[in-house]
Amino acid sequence: MLERLADLAAEHAQLERDLSDPAVHADQDKARVLGRRYSELTPIVQAYAEWLHVNDDEAAAVELAGEDSSFAQEAEQLARRREELEQRLEHLLVPRDVLDAKDVILEIKAGEGGEESALFAADLLRMYLRYAERQGWKTEILDATVTGLGGYKDVTVAVKAAGRGRLAGTPDGAWSLLKYEGGVHRVQRVPVTESQGRIHTSAAGVLVMPEADPVEVTIDPNELRIDVFRSSGPGGQSVNTTDSAVRITHLPTGIVVQCQTDRSQHRNRAEAMAMLKSRLYELELRKRQAEQQKLEDSKTDIAWGHQIRSYVLDQSRIKDLRTNVEVGNTQAVLDGDLDDFIAASLKQGV
Repeated sequence: MLERLADLAAEHAQLERDLSDPAVHADQDKARVLGRRYSELTPIVQAYAEWLHVNDDEAAAVELAGEDSSFAQEAEQLARRREELEQRLEHLLVPRDVLDAKDVILEIKAGEGGEESALFAADLLRMYLRYAERQGWKTEILDATVTGLGGYKDVTVAVKAAGRGRLAGTPDGAWSLLKYEGGVHRVQRVPVTESQGRIHTSAAGVLVMPEADPVEVTIDPNELRIDVFRSSGPGGQSVNTTDSAVRITHLPTGIVVQCQTDRSQHRNRAEAMAMLKSRLYELELRKRQAEQQKLEDSKTDIAWGHQIRSYVLDQSRIKDLRTNVEVGNTQAVLDGDLDDFIAASLKQGV
């Protein structure tokens, strides 16, 4: 283990030198890859540096204890700290999900339940935006279809981790915490659209995809059909007088993405390409996992029939159907307090 740690420390030092070179940052894709690797290695190298320091201090204290017994207690304390650091290093060196350092593209789609489902999709969007805010992450809505009452038929949001998540032991990427959120979320409540006070049940689907690095997905421009059109708001009203909205169709797969959030056609096109790359990355990932027969429903198979969480709001309880974690403070959950659910999923790996 010590030899491996020394190699990782050397790699970390080289990455630090590379990232301080302005020429590296001229290639943003390369700088991003190097930065992610640097972030992955930093907690390991920091723990290793502390272990080296404590190990040296312990050896010195043991030697001095032979002449002065007062150093014996200090040596014992340092030995305990050294053992704690060794356990932490063992944990940090355990192979992790290779996607954990990645950020995500998150999609929410209204399902059965009509307008009430669209309103629930809006509630889920707010929940994830608030959760990201609690984590110190950055979010950006890339595309959305808004309904008349302010719900969402569908909405796509980019989630980027600006720093380490608050749950201990998790890497920096948003995927490390959000990867278990994909699936069907079902709600039972008296909706605002119900005049007789009857309880309705509806559902919305959540799709979580790891954001693809440009170096991981190659797209042939000849395989794309790019259409531009005017952005539209609720009810189809035009919100822009120029053809700034962009729709991209990937002809080999039939995947269609679009972005109309910016007045700049150039920026909308860049965002749509990022969405397409993530979709293609997810598609390739699914193919590989199918070939290896290692599909894990809770992580990657998020077909709309896979129900993961039930929001029984008329009875003030929300239950995760995979981990059986149940929370009574429903408003706190809808305000972004997902820690109990995500911590249980991380622990059980489901």
